[in-house]
Amino acid sequence: MMMTALPLDRATSEYTDNSTLESQRLVALRRLGLLDSAPAEAFDRITRLAAQIFKLPIAAVSLTDSDRQWFKSRVGVTHQQIPRHLAPCSEVADTSNVLVIRDLLADDAFKHSHLATTGVRFYAGAPLITDDGFNLGAMCVLGHEPRDVTIEESKALSDLAALVMSQIELQHALGRIDAISGQPNRNQFREDFEDLEKDRPGQFADLVLLNIARAEEISSATRVMGSQYVEALVRGAASMLRAMLQPEGTIYHISDTQFVFFAPRDVDAAAYRSTLESFLSDYEYGVDSRYVTTATFGTTRFQIGLSDHGDVLRMAHSASQDAIQLEGRVKAYSPMEDAAYRRRFQLLHQFGIALENTERLHLVYQPRVNLATQKCVGAEALLRWTDPELGAVSPAEFMPIVECSAMIHATTAWVIENAVRQLATWRKEGKHWQIAVNISASNLLEPLFAQHLFAVLKRYGVDPSELELEVTESAIMTNPQDANLVLEQLVAHGLKIAIDDFGTGYSSLAYLQKLPAKILKIDRSFVKDLAIDERQKSLVLAMLRLAHELDYTVVAEGVESAEIMAVLQQMGCDEAQGYLFSPPLMPADFVAWQNSLG
Repeated sequence: MMMTALPLDRATSEYTDNSTLESQRLVALRRLGLLDSAPAEAFDRITRLAAQIFKLPIAAVSLTDSDRQWFKSRVGVTHQQIPRHLAPCSEVADTSNVLVIRDLLADDAFKHSHLATTGVRFYAGAPLITDDGFNLGAMCVLGHEPRDVTIEESKALSDLAALVMSQIELQHALGRIDAISGQPNRNQFREDFEDLEKDRPGQFADLVLLNIARAEEISSATRVMGSQYVEALVRGAASMLRAMLQPEGTIYHISDTQFVFFAPRDVDAAAYRSTLESFLSDYEYGVDSRYVTTATFGTTRFQIGLSDHGDVLRMAHSASQDAIQLEGRVKAYSPMEDAAYRRRFQLLHQFGIALENTERLHLVYQPRVNLATQKCVGAEALLRWTDPELGAVSPAEFMPIVECSAMIHATTAWVIENAVRQLATWRKEGKHWQIAVNISASNLLEPLFAQHLFAVLKRYGVDPSELELEVTESAIMTNPQDANLVLEQLVAHGLKIAIDDFGTGYSSLAYLQKLPAKILKIDRSFVKDLAIDERQKSLVLAMLRLAHELDYTVVAEGVESAEIMAVLQQMGCDEAQGYLFSPPLMPADFVAWQNSLG
Protein backbone atom coordinates (compact mmCIF):
# COMPACT_ATOMS: atom_id res chain seq x y z
CA MET A 1 0.00 0.00 0.00
CA MET A 2 1.42 3.39 -0.96
CA MET A 3 0.48 6.39 1.13
CA THR A 4 1.95 9.48 2.78
CA ALA A 5 2.79 9.18 6.47
CA LEU A 6 0.50 11.28 8.64
CA PRO A 7 0.20 12.01 12.38
CA LEU A 8 -2.39 9.24 12.49
CA ASP A 9 -1.21 6.58 10.05
CA ARG A 10 -3.72 4.04 8.77
CA ALA A 11 -1.03 1.37 8.91
CA THR A 12 -0.65 1.82 12.66
CA SER A 13 -4.28 2.59 13.46
CA GLU A 14 -6.30 0.02 15.31
CA TYR A 15 -9.53 -1.15 13.69
CA THR A 16 -12.29 -2.08 16.11
CA ASP A 17 -15.05 -4.26 14.76
CA ASN A 18 -17.63 -3.46 17.36
CA SER A 19 -21.24 -3.80 16.22
CA THR A 20 -22.53 -1.91 19.26
CA LEU A 21 -20.34 1.13 18.55
CA GLU A 22 -21.34 1.01 14.88
CA SER A 23 -25.01 0.93 15.82
CA GLN A 24 -24.52 3.91 18.11
CA ARG A 25 -22.63 5.75 15.36
CA LEU A 26 -25.47 5.17 12.89
CA VAL A 27 -28.04 6.39 15.44
CA ALA A 28 -25.99 9.56 15.96
CA LEU A 29 -25.72 10.08 12.20
CA ARG A 30 -29.43 9.61 11.51
CA ARG A 31 -30.51 11.74 14.45
CA LEU A 32 -28.89 14.72 12.74
CA GLY A 33 -31.25 14.35 9.77
CA LEU A 34 -28.49 14.83 7.20
CA LEU A 35 -28.93 11.69 5.11
CA ASP A 36 -30.96 12.27 1.92
CA SER A 37 -31.45 15.92 2.84
CA ALA A 38 -31.52 18.75 0.32
CA PRO A 39 -28.29 20.42 -0.91
CA ALA A 40 -27.05 23.33 1.18
CA GLU A 41 -24.85 26.18 0.04
CA ALA A 42 -23.03 26.27 3.39
CA PHE A 43 -21.61 22.78 2.73
CA ASP A 44 -21.09 23.34 -0.99
CA ARG A 45 -18.93 26.37 -0.23
CA ILE A 46 -16.58 24.26 1.91
CA THR A 47 -16.45 21.52 -0.73
CA ARG A 48 -15.53 24.00 -3.48
CA LEU A 49 -12.83 25.45 -1.22
CA ALA A 50 -11.36 21.96 -0.66
CA ALA A 51 -11.14 21.35 -4.41
CA GLN A 52 -9.45 24.73 -4.91
CA ILE A 53 -6.89 24.25 -2.13
CA PHE A 54 -5.83 20.84 -3.42
CA LYS A 55 -6.24 21.83 -7.08
CA LEU A 56 -8.24 18.64 -7.65
CA PRO A 57 -11.38 18.05 -9.73
CA ILE A 58 -13.32 16.10 -7.07
CA ALA A 59 -14.26 16.89 -3.46
CA ALA A 60 -17.10 15.74 -1.24
CA VAL A 61 -18.63 15.73 2.21
CA SER A 62 -19.20 11.97 2.46
CA LEU A 63 -21.46 10.48 5.17
CA THR A 64 -21.00 6.80 6.00
CA ASP A 65 -24.36 5.04 6.18
CA SER A 66 -24.82 1.32 6.91
CA ASP A 67 -24.28 0.29 3.29
CA ARG A 68 -23.40 3.43 1.33
CA GLN A 69 -21.38 6.61 1.22
CA TRP A 70 -23.90 9.41 0.73
CA PHE A 71 -22.65 12.83 -0.38
CA LYS A 72 -24.11 15.78 1.47
CA SER A 73 -22.08 17.98 -0.85
CA ARG A 74 -19.99 17.15 -3.91
CA VAL A 75 -17.91 18.76 -6.65
CA GLY A 76 -16.88 16.94 -9.82
CA VAL A 77 -19.28 13.99 -9.53
CA THR A 78 -22.88 13.62 -10.62
CA HIS A 79 -23.90 10.60 -8.55
CA GLN A 80 -25.30 11.09 -5.03
CA GLN A 81 -23.82 7.97 -3.42
CA ILE A 82 -21.52 4.97 -3.85
CA PRO A 83 -21.41 1.59 -2.09
CA ARG A 84 -19.72 1.59 1.32
CA HIS A 85 -17.88 -1.63 0.52
CA LEU A 86 -14.19 -0.88 -0.22
CA ALA A 87 -14.84 2.87 0.01
CA PRO A 88 -11.90 4.76 1.56
CA CYS A 89 -14.33 7.08 3.38
CA SER A 90 -15.69 4.02 5.17
CA GLU A 91 -12.24 3.32 6.60
CA VAL A 92 -12.00 6.94 7.74
CA ALA A 93 -15.30 6.45 9.55
CA ASP A 94 -14.12 3.18 11.09
CA THR A 95 -10.74 4.46 12.28
CA SER A 96 -11.38 8.20 12.81
CA ASN A 97 -7.98 8.83 11.23
CA VAL A 98 -6.90 10.99 8.31
CA LEU A 99 -6.38 8.69 5.34
CA VAL A 100 -4.26 9.41 2.27
CA ILE A 101 -3.91 6.94 -0.60
CA ARG A 102 -1.36 8.04 -3.18
CA ASP A 103 -2.55 5.58 -5.84
CA LEU A 104 -5.70 3.48 -5.47
CA LEU A 105 -4.63 1.11 -8.23
CA ALA A 106 -1.39 0.36 -6.37
CA ASP A 107 -3.17 -0.24 -3.08
CA ASP A 108 -4.20 -3.87 -2.49
CA ALA A 109 -7.08 -2.80 -0.23
CA PHE A 110 -8.69 -0.41 -2.72
CA LYS A 111 -7.57 -1.33 -6.23
CA HIS A 112 -10.91 -3.09 -6.79
CA SER A 113 -13.01 -0.35 -5.19
CA HIS A 114 -15.80 1.54 -6.93
CA LEU A 115 -13.60 4.65 -7.03
CA ALA A 116 -10.66 2.85 -8.64
CA THR A 117 -12.85 1.24 -11.29
CA THR A 118 -14.28 4.65 -12.26
CA GLY A 119 -10.87 6.27 -12.86
CA VAL A 120 -10.03 7.76 -9.45
CA ARG A 121 -6.35 7.29 -8.51
CA PHE A 122 -5.75 9.63 -5.56
CA TYR A 123 -7.75 9.92 -2.31
CA ALA A 124 -7.40 11.94 0.89
CA GLY A 125 -10.02 12.12 3.64
CA ALA A 126 -10.29 13.64 7.12
CA PRO A 127 -12.84 12.39 9.67
CA LEU A 128 -16.05 14.23 10.63
CA ILE A 129 -16.21 13.63 14.38
CA THR A 130 -18.99 14.87 16.68
CA ASP A 131 -18.39 16.30 20.13
CA ASP A 132 -19.38 12.99 21.68
CA GLY A 133 -16.88 11.06 19.55
CA PHE A 134 -18.99 9.59 16.76
CA ASN A 135 -17.52 9.66 13.27
CA LEU A 136 -20.05 10.63 10.61
CA GLY A 137 -17.84 10.18 7.54
CA ALA A 138 -15.15 12.20 5.79
CA MET A 139 -14.25 15.46 4.12
CA CYS A 140 -12.47 14.07 1.09
CA VAL A 141 -10.65 15.16 -2.06
CA LEU A 142 -9.94 12.94 -5.08
CA GLY A 143 -7.97 13.07 -8.32
CA HIS A 144 -7.37 11.11 -11.49
CA GLU A 145 -3.57 11.03 -11.11
CA PRO A 146 -1.41 9.68 -8.23
CA ARG A 147 0.01 12.37 -5.94
CA ASP A 148 1.41 13.01 -2.49
CA VAL A 149 0.12 15.26 0.30
CA THR A 150 2.19 17.69 2.31
CA ILE A 151 1.89 18.15 6.05
CA GLU A 152 0.33 21.58 5.41
CA GLU A 153 -2.26 20.09 3.06
CA SER A 154 -3.20 17.37 5.55
CA LYS A 155 -3.72 20.01 8.23
CA ALA A 156 -5.84 22.05 5.81
CA LEU A 157 -7.98 19.00 5.09
CA SER A 158 -8.52 18.47 8.83
CA ASP A 159 -9.44 22.14 9.21
CA LEU A 160 -11.98 21.80 6.42
CA ALA A 161 -13.45 18.75 8.16
CA ALA A 162 -13.72 20.81 11.33
CA LEU A 163 -15.53 23.53 9.38
CA VAL A 164 -17.99 20.93 8.10
CA MET A 165 -18.61 19.70 11.64
CA SER A 166 -19.13 23.27 12.87
CA GLN A 167 -21.72 23.75 10.14
CA ILE A 168 -23.42 20.47 11.05
CA GLU A 169 -23.54 21.35 14.73
CA LEU A 170 -24.74 24.88 13.93
CA GLN A 171 -27.54 23.57 11.73
CA HIS A 172 -28.44 20.99 14.33
CA ALA A 173 -28.67 23.67 16.99
CA LEU A 174 -30.74 25.89 14.74
CA GLY A 175 -32.75 22.83 13.74
CA ARG A 176 -34.93 23.36 16.79
CA ILE A 177 -36.45 26.61 15.49
CA ASP A 178 -38.50 27.01 12.33
CA ALA A 179 -37.06 29.75 10.16
CA ILE A 180 -40.42 31.09 8.93
CA SER A 181 -42.57 31.07 12.05
CA GLY A 182 -39.77 31.55 14.59
CA GLN A 183 -41.36 28.82 16.74
CA PRO A 184 -39.85 25.59 18.11
CA ASN A 185 -40.24 22.80 15.59
CA ARG A 186 -41.20 19.13 15.73
CA ASN A 187 -37.77 18.07 17.00
CA GLN A 188 -38.14 20.37 19.97
CA PHE A 189 -41.70 19.15 20.55
CA ARG A 190 -40.45 15.57 20.69
CA GLU A 191 -37.81 16.42 23.28
CA ASP A 192 -40.22 18.51 25.37
CA PHE A 193 -42.77 15.70 25.18
CA GLU A 194 -40.18 13.31 26.55
CA ASP A 195 -39.42 15.74 29.38
CA LEU A 196 -43.15 15.91 30.11
CA GLU A 197 -43.16 12.15 30.58
CA LYS A 198 -40.50 12.52 33.24
CA ASP A 199 -42.10 15.48 35.02
CA ARG A 200 -45.80 14.53 35.00
CA PRO A 201 -46.14 10.75 34.48
CA GLY A 202 -49.68 9.43 34.69
CA GLN A 203 -51.34 12.85 34.52
CA PHE A 204 -53.72 13.88 31.76
CA ALA A 205 -52.99 16.63 29.26
CA ASP A 206 -54.74 18.13 26.24
CA LEU A 207 -52.89 18.76 22.98
CA VAL A 208 -54.34 21.24 20.50
CA LEU A 209 -53.43 21.20 16.81
CA LEU A 210 -54.12 24.10 14.45
CA ASN A 211 -54.20 23.23 10.76
CA ILE A 212 -54.21 26.55 8.91
CA ALA A 213 -55.23 25.17 5.51
CA ARG A 214 -56.02 22.00 3.61
CA ALA A 215 -53.35 20.57 1.31
CA GLU A 216 -55.28 21.37 -1.87
CA GLU A 217 -55.87 24.94 -0.66
CA ILE A 218 -52.15 25.46 -0.07
CA SER A 219 -51.41 24.05 -3.51
CA SER A 220 -53.92 26.38 -5.19
CA ALA A 221 -52.77 29.42 -3.22
CA THR A 222 -49.12 28.75 -4.04
CA ARG A 223 -49.93 28.30 -7.70
CA VAL A 224 -51.72 31.64 -7.89
CA MET A 225 -49.91 33.82 -5.34
CA GLY A 226 -46.59 32.11 -4.73
CA SER A 227 -44.94 30.64 -1.66
CA GLN A 228 -44.68 34.07 -0.01
CA TYR A 229 -48.44 34.03 0.52
CA VAL A 230 -48.23 30.75 2.42
CA GLU A 231 -45.31 32.07 4.45
CA ALA A 232 -47.44 35.08 5.37
CA LEU A 233 -50.22 32.74 6.53
CA VAL A 234 -47.74 30.85 8.69
CA ARG A 235 -46.28 34.00 10.24
CA GLY A 236 -49.75 35.40 10.86
CA ALA A 237 -50.93 32.22 12.55
CA ALA A 238 -47.82 32.11 14.76
CA SER A 239 -48.27 35.74 15.80
CA MET A 240 -51.93 35.30 16.70
CA LEU A 241 -51.27 32.06 18.59
CA ARG A 242 -48.57 33.80 20.65
CA ALA A 243 -51.03 36.53 21.49
CA MET A 244 -53.69 33.99 22.54
CA LEU A 245 -51.33 31.94 24.70
CA GLN A 246 -49.42 34.79 26.37
CA PRO A 247 -47.82 34.81 28.85
CA GLU A 248 -47.74 31.01 29.18
CA GLY A 249 -47.60 28.23 26.66
CA THR A 250 -45.15 27.10 23.98
CA ILE A 251 -46.23 26.93 20.33
CA TYR A 252 -44.58 24.28 18.16
CA HIS A 253 -44.52 24.55 14.37
CA ILE A 254 -44.57 20.82 13.55
CA SER A 255 -45.20 20.90 9.77
CA ASP A 256 -45.69 23.41 6.96
CA THR A 257 -49.28 24.23 7.93
CA GLN A 258 -49.63 22.88 11.45
CA PHE A 259 -48.98 24.19 14.95
CA VAL A 260 -49.52 22.42 18.26
CA PHE A 261 -49.60 23.51 21.88
CA PHE A 262 -50.77 22.18 25.21
CA ALA A 263 -54.05 23.51 26.60
CA PRO A 264 -53.91 25.04 30.10
CA ARG A 265 -54.38 22.55 32.91
CA ASP A 266 -57.90 22.12 34.31
CA VAL A 267 -59.35 24.25 31.52
CA ASP A 268 -63.13 24.38 31.13
CA ALA A 269 -63.77 22.44 27.92
CA ALA A 270 -66.79 24.45 26.73
CA ALA A 271 -65.14 27.80 27.40
CA TYR A 272 -61.91 26.73 25.73
CA ARG A 273 -63.78 25.49 22.67
CA SER A 274 -65.39 28.92 22.38
CA THR A 275 -61.93 30.50 22.62
CA LEU A 276 -60.64 28.35 19.78
CA GLU A 277 -63.65 29.08 17.59
CA SER A 278 -63.17 32.83 18.17
CA PHE A 279 -59.51 32.47 17.24
CA LEU A 280 -60.43 30.86 13.90
CA SER A 281 -62.84 33.68 13.10
CA ASP A 282 -60.28 36.36 14.00
CA TYR A 283 -57.51 34.48 12.20
CA GLU A 284 -59.29 34.34 8.85
CA TYR A 285 -59.93 38.06 8.91
CA GLY A 286 -56.62 38.92 10.55
CA VAL A 287 -54.49 37.33 7.84
CA ASP A 288 -57.02 37.86 5.02
CA SER A 289 -57.41 34.14 4.28
CA ARG A 290 -61.18 33.90 4.29
CA TYR A 291 -62.64 32.11 1.27
CA VAL A 292 -59.13 30.90 0.41
CA THR A 293 -58.19 28.55 3.25
CA THR A 294 -60.04 26.48 5.83
CA ALA A 295 -58.40 26.53 9.26
CA THR A 296 -59.40 23.94 11.86
CA PHE A 297 -58.55 22.91 15.41
CA GLY A 298 -58.23 19.33 16.57
CA THR A 299 -57.84 18.46 20.24
CA THR A 300 -56.98 15.23 22.00
CA ARG A 301 -56.73 14.25 25.66
CA PHE A 302 -54.04 11.73 26.58
CA GLN A 303 -52.39 10.23 29.63
CA ILE A 304 -48.77 11.25 29.91
CA GLY A 305 -46.41 8.32 29.69
CA LEU A 306 -48.90 5.99 28.00
CA SER A 307 -48.90 7.53 24.51
CA ASP A 308 -46.03 8.15 22.12
CA HIS A 309 -45.66 11.74 20.91
CA GLY A 310 -46.28 10.58 17.34
CA ASP A 311 -49.55 8.91 18.31
CA VAL A 312 -50.75 12.03 20.13
CA LEU A 313 -49.94 14.18 17.11
CA ARG A 314 -51.74 11.72 14.84
CA MET A 315 -54.88 11.80 16.99
CA ALA A 316 -54.91 15.60 17.07
CA HIS A 317 -54.39 15.71 13.31
CA SER A 318 -57.25 13.24 12.81
CA ALA A 319 -59.55 15.46 14.86
CA SER A 320 -58.53 18.55 12.87
CA GLN A 321 -59.47 16.78 9.63
CA ASP A 322 -62.84 15.72 11.02
CA ALA A 323 -63.45 19.36 12.05
CA ILE A 324 -63.56 20.54 8.44
CA GLN A 325 -67.27 19.71 8.10
CA LEU A 326 -68.29 21.28 11.42
CA GLU A 327 -69.70 24.78 11.72
CA GLY A 328 -67.22 25.92 14.38
CA ARG A 329 -64.38 23.84 12.86
CA VAL A 330 -63.18 22.65 16.28
CA LYS A 331 -63.27 18.92 16.98
CA ALA A 332 -62.18 16.67 19.83
CA TYR A 333 -60.59 13.38 18.92
CA SER A 334 -63.11 10.56 18.43
CA PRO A 335 -61.76 7.00 18.77
CA MET A 336 -64.73 5.64 16.78
CA GLU A 337 -64.26 8.01 13.83
CA ASP A 338 -60.54 7.46 13.94
CA ALA A 339 -61.00 3.69 13.95
CA ALA A 340 -63.21 3.94 10.86
CA TYR A 341 -60.61 6.04 9.05
CA ARG A 342 -57.79 3.71 10.08
CA ARG A 343 -59.86 0.79 8.85
CA ARG A 344 -60.19 2.46 5.45
CA PHE A 345 -56.47 3.13 5.36
CA GLN A 346 -55.70 -0.46 6.38
CA LEU A 347 -57.99 -1.79 3.66
CA LEU A 348 -56.29 0.36 1.05
CA HIS A 349 -52.85 -0.78 2.18
CA GLN A 350 -53.79 -4.45 2.35
CA PHE A 351 -55.56 -4.35 -1.00
CA GLY A 352 -52.39 -2.95 -2.56
CA ILE A 353 -50.57 -6.02 -1.25
CA ALA A 354 -53.34 -8.22 -2.65
CA LEU A 355 -52.76 -6.76 -6.12
CA GLU A 356 -49.15 -7.93 -5.82
CA ASN A 357 -50.20 -11.32 -4.42
CA THR A 358 -53.19 -11.98 -6.62
CA GLU A 359 -53.94 -15.40 -5.17
CA ARG A 360 -55.87 -13.38 -2.59
CA LEU A 361 -58.23 -12.14 -5.32
CA HIS A 362 -60.75 -14.09 -7.36
CA LEU A 363 -63.82 -13.55 -9.51
CA VAL A 364 -67.30 -14.91 -8.97
CA TYR A 365 -70.08 -14.84 -11.53
CA GLN A 366 -73.71 -13.92 -10.90
CA PRO A 367 -76.11 -15.18 -13.59
CA ARG A 368 -78.32 -12.82 -15.57
CA VAL A 369 -81.65 -14.29 -16.69
CA ASN A 370 -84.04 -13.45 -19.52
CA LEU A 371 -87.37 -12.94 -17.77
CA ALA A 372 -89.43 -14.13 -20.73
CA THR A 373 -87.56 -17.40 -21.38
CA GLN A 374 -86.06 -17.94 -17.91
CA LYS A 375 -82.78 -18.76 -19.68
CA CYS A 376 -79.39 -17.52 -18.53
CA VAL A 377 -78.00 -14.98 -21.00
CA GLY A 378 -74.69 -14.37 -19.24
CA ALA A 379 -73.19 -13.27 -15.94
CA GLU A 380 -71.64 -10.33 -14.14
CA ALA A 381 -68.04 -10.86 -12.98
CA LEU A 382 -67.63 -9.66 -9.41
CA LEU A 383 -64.35 -9.20 -7.55
CA ARG A 384 -63.80 -10.95 -4.24
CA TRP A 385 -60.91 -10.44 -1.81
CA THR A 386 -59.80 -12.66 1.06
CA ASP A 387 -57.03 -11.17 3.22
CA PRO A 388 -54.92 -13.40 5.50
CA GLU A 389 -55.36 -10.93 8.36
CA LEU A 390 -58.77 -9.38 7.69
CA GLY A 391 -60.50 -12.43 6.25
CA ALA A 392 -63.12 -12.06 3.53
CA VAL A 393 -63.70 -8.35 2.92
CA SER A 394 -67.00 -7.24 1.42
CA PRO A 395 -66.68 -5.47 -1.95
CA ALA A 396 -69.23 -2.96 -0.64
CA GLU A 397 -66.53 -1.94 1.84
CA PHE A 398 -63.34 -2.06 -0.19
CA MET A 399 -64.42 -1.11 -3.72
CA PRO A 400 -65.54 2.49 -2.94
CA ILE A 401 -62.12 3.05 -1.32
CA VAL A 402 -60.21 1.47 -4.20
CA GLU A 403 -62.19 3.46 -6.77
CA CYS A 404 -60.97 6.70 -5.17
CA SER A 405 -57.33 5.62 -5.37
CA ALA A 406 -54.78 5.12 -8.12
CA MET A 407 -55.15 1.36 -7.64
CA ILE A 408 -58.41 1.34 -9.57
CA HIS A 409 -56.47 1.15 -12.85
CA ALA A 410 -54.58 -1.99 -11.83
CA THR A 411 -57.73 -3.43 -10.27
CA THR A 412 -59.82 -3.05 -13.41
CA ALA A 413 -56.98 -4.42 -15.51
CA TRP A 414 -56.81 -7.52 -13.27
CA VAL A 415 -60.58 -8.07 -13.43
CA ILE A 416 -60.69 -7.72 -17.23
CA GLU A 417 -57.68 -10.02 -17.69
CA ASN A 418 -59.19 -12.76 -15.55
CA ALA A 419 -62.73 -12.41 -16.89
CA VAL A 420 -61.51 -12.63 -20.48
CA ARG A 421 -59.30 -15.61 -19.60
CA GLN A 422 -62.37 -17.34 -18.12
CA LEU A 423 -64.37 -16.57 -21.24
CA ALA A 424 -61.63 -18.16 -23.33
CA THR A 425 -61.63 -21.25 -21.12
CA TRP A 426 -65.39 -21.66 -21.39
CA ARG A 427 -65.27 -21.12 -25.12
CA LYS A 428 -62.79 -24.00 -25.49
CA GLU A 429 -65.29 -26.14 -23.56
CA GLY A 430 -68.03 -25.19 -26.02
CA LYS A 431 -69.80 -22.78 -23.67
CA HIS A 432 -70.63 -19.37 -25.12
CA TRP A 433 -71.74 -16.85 -22.51
CA GLN A 434 -71.46 -13.10 -22.24
CA ILE A 435 -69.62 -11.71 -19.23
CA ALA A 436 -70.04 -8.19 -17.83
CA VAL A 437 -67.34 -6.37 -15.87
CA ASN A 438 -67.52 -3.04 -14.06
CA ILE A 439 -65.32 -0.07 -14.97
CA SER A 440 -64.98 3.29 -13.23
CA ALA A 441 -64.86 6.92 -14.29
CA SER A 442 -61.06 6.99 -14.07
CA ASN A 443 -60.82 4.00 -16.41
CA LEU A 444 -62.72 5.96 -19.06
CA LEU A 445 -60.15 8.75 -18.76
CA GLU A 446 -57.12 6.45 -19.14
CA PRO A 447 -55.44 7.40 -22.44
CA LEU A 448 -54.77 3.79 -23.50
CA PHE A 449 -57.66 2.00 -21.78
CA ALA A 450 -59.36 0.91 -25.02
CA GLN A 451 -56.08 -0.22 -26.60
CA HIS A 452 -55.13 -2.31 -23.57
CA LEU A 453 -58.59 -3.89 -23.51
CA PHE A 454 -58.44 -4.81 -27.20
CA ALA A 455 -54.98 -6.31 -26.64
CA VAL A 456 -56.31 -8.59 -23.87
CA LEU A 457 -59.21 -9.78 -26.05
CA LYS A 458 -56.85 -10.48 -28.94
CA ARG A 459 -54.38 -12.34 -26.72
CA TYR A 460 -57.06 -14.78 -25.53
CA GLY A 461 -58.89 -14.99 -28.85
CA VAL A 462 -62.17 -13.70 -27.38
CA ASP A 463 -64.67 -11.90 -29.59
CA PRO A 464 -65.39 -8.38 -28.27
CA SER A 465 -69.14 -9.04 -28.44
CA GLU A 466 -68.76 -11.57 -25.62
CA LEU A 467 -67.65 -8.85 -23.19
CA GLU A 468 -69.93 -6.22 -21.69
CA LEU A 469 -68.64 -3.20 -19.78
CA GLU A 470 -70.80 -1.77 -17.01
CA VAL A 471 -70.28 1.89 -16.14
CA THR A 472 -72.39 4.03 -13.82
CA GLU A 473 -74.15 7.10 -15.11
CA SER A 474 -72.26 9.19 -12.51
CA ALA A 475 -68.97 7.90 -13.92
CA ILE A 476 -70.02 8.89 -17.43
CA MET A 477 -71.08 12.35 -16.32
CA THR A 478 -67.75 13.00 -14.57
CA ASN A 479 -66.40 13.98 -17.98
CA PRO A 480 -69.18 13.22 -20.48
CA GLN A 481 -67.48 14.28 -23.69
CA ASP A 482 -64.27 12.29 -23.13
CA ALA A 483 -66.20 9.34 -21.69
CA ASN A 484 -68.47 9.23 -24.72
CA LEU A 485 -65.50 9.21 -27.09
CA VAL A 486 -64.04 6.18 -25.31
CA LEU A 487 -67.41 4.40 -25.21
CA GLU A 488 -67.94 4.98 -28.93
CA GLN A 489 -64.47 3.56 -29.61
CA LEU A 490 -65.30 0.46 -27.58
CA VAL A 491 -68.68 -0.05 -29.24
CA ALA A 492 -67.13 0.38 -32.70
CA HIS A 493 -64.99 -2.68 -31.96
CA GLY A 494 -68.00 -4.77 -30.96
CA LEU A 495 -68.12 -4.42 -27.17
CA LYS A 496 -71.41 -3.86 -25.40
CA ILE A 497 -71.92 -1.04 -22.91
CA ALA A 498 -74.35 -1.11 -19.98
CA ILE A 499 -75.33 1.81 -17.77
CA ASP A 500 -75.13 0.42 -14.24
CA ASP A 501 -77.07 1.52 -11.13
CA PHE A 502 -79.44 3.63 -13.20
CA GLY A 503 -81.44 6.12 -11.16
CA THR A 504 -78.78 6.72 -8.50
CA GLY A 505 -76.73 9.22 -10.49
CA TYR A 506 -77.32 12.59 -12.05
CA SER A 507 -77.17 12.13 -15.81
CA SER A 508 -79.42 14.29 -17.96
CA LEU A 509 -81.95 12.53 -20.15
CA ALA A 510 -80.83 14.65 -23.10
CA TYR A 511 -77.32 13.29 -22.81
CA LEU A 512 -78.43 9.76 -21.95
CA GLN A 513 -80.02 9.33 -25.36
CA LYS A 514 -76.73 10.14 -27.07
CA LEU A 515 -74.74 7.40 -25.32
CA PRO A 516 -73.70 4.36 -27.36
CA ALA A 517 -74.93 2.05 -24.57
CA LYS A 518 -77.69 -0.47 -25.30
CA ILE A 519 -78.24 -1.95 -21.83
CA LEU A 520 -79.61 -0.20 -18.76
CA LYS A 521 -79.46 -1.76 -15.29
CA ILE A 522 -81.99 -0.49 -12.74
CA ASP A 523 -80.37 -0.22 -9.30
CA ARG A 524 -81.50 -2.67 -6.60
CA SER A 525 -82.67 0.22 -4.40
CA PHE A 526 -85.60 0.72 -6.82
CA VAL A 527 -86.42 -2.99 -6.93
CA LYS A 528 -86.28 -4.27 -3.35
CA ASP A 529 -89.83 -3.11 -2.36
CA LEU A 530 -91.39 -3.35 -5.79
CA ALA A 531 -94.03 -5.90 -4.75
CA ILE A 532 -95.43 -3.75 -1.91
CA ASP A 533 -94.67 -0.12 -2.75
CA GLU A 534 -96.98 1.51 -5.32
CA ARG A 535 -94.81 4.62 -5.70
CA GLN A 536 -91.80 2.42 -6.42
CA LYS A 537 -93.85 0.52 -9.02
CA SER A 538 -94.74 3.79 -10.74
CA LEU A 539 -91.13 4.93 -10.74
CA VAL A 540 -89.75 1.67 -12.15
CA LEU A 541 -92.50 1.55 -14.77
CA ALA A 542 -91.54 5.06 -15.87
CA MET A 543 -87.89 4.01 -16.08
CA LEU A 544 -88.79 0.99 -18.20
CA ARG A 545 -90.92 3.00 -20.61
CA LEU A 546 -88.23 5.64 -20.99
CA ALA A 547 -85.49 3.04 -21.50
CA HIS A 548 -87.49 1.13 -24.08
CA GLU A 549 -88.27 4.38 -25.92
CA LEU A 550 -84.51 4.91 -26.15
CA ASP A 551 -84.06 1.30 -27.36
CA TYR A 552 -82.33 0.01 -24.23
CA THR A 553 -82.46 -3.57 -22.95
CA VAL A 554 -83.43 -3.24 -19.29
CA VAL A 555 -81.94 -5.39 -16.52
CA ALA A 556 -83.31 -5.29 -12.96
CA GLU A 557 -80.73 -5.86 -10.21
CA GLY A 558 -81.35 -7.32 -6.76
CA VAL A 559 -84.34 -9.52 -7.58
CA GLU A 560 -84.81 -11.70 -4.51
CA SER A 561 -88.42 -12.92 -4.61
CA ALA A 562 -90.87 -14.47 -7.05
CA GLU A 563 -93.32 -11.64 -6.32
CA ILE A 564 -90.82 -9.01 -7.49
CA MET A 565 -90.02 -11.08 -10.58
CA ALA A 566 -93.74 -11.32 -11.43
CA VAL A 567 -94.16 -7.55 -11.21
CA LEU A 568 -91.13 -7.00 -13.46
CA GLN A 569 -92.44 -9.50 -16.00
CA GLN A 570 -95.79 -7.75 -16.03
CA MET A 571 -94.05 -4.40 -16.62
CA GLY A 572 -92.11 -5.83 -19.55
CA CYS A 573 -88.64 -5.82 -17.98
CA ASP A 574 -86.20 -7.74 -20.21
CA GLU A 575 -83.70 -9.32 -17.84
CA ALA A 576 -82.88 -9.65 -14.13
CA GLN A 577 -80.24 -10.85 -11.73
CA GLY A 578 -80.38 -11.49 -8.02
CA TYR A 579 -80.45 -14.15 -5.32
CA LEU A 580 -83.84 -15.43 -6.53
CA PHE A 581 -81.95 -16.99 -9.43
CA SER A 582 -78.51 -17.47 -7.90
CA PRO A 583 -75.88 -15.82 -5.71
CA PRO A 584 -72.50 -15.05 -7.31
CA LEU A 585 -70.78 -18.37 -8.10
CA MET A 586 -67.29 -19.70 -8.59
CA PRO A 587 -66.63 -20.69 -12.24
CA ALA A 588 -67.19 -24.42 -11.70
CA ASP A 589 -70.34 -23.78 -9.69
CA PHE A 590 -71.61 -21.42 -12.41
CA VAL A 591 -71.22 -24.20 -14.98
CA ALA A 592 -72.99 -26.65 -12.68
CA TRP A 593 -75.82 -24.15 -12.15
CA GLN A 594 -76.17 -23.75 -15.91
CA ASN A 595 -76.26 -27.50 -16.41
CA SER A 596 -79.00 -27.83 -13.78
CA LEU A 597 -81.28 -25.64 -15.89
CA GLY A 598 -81.33 -28.32 -18.56
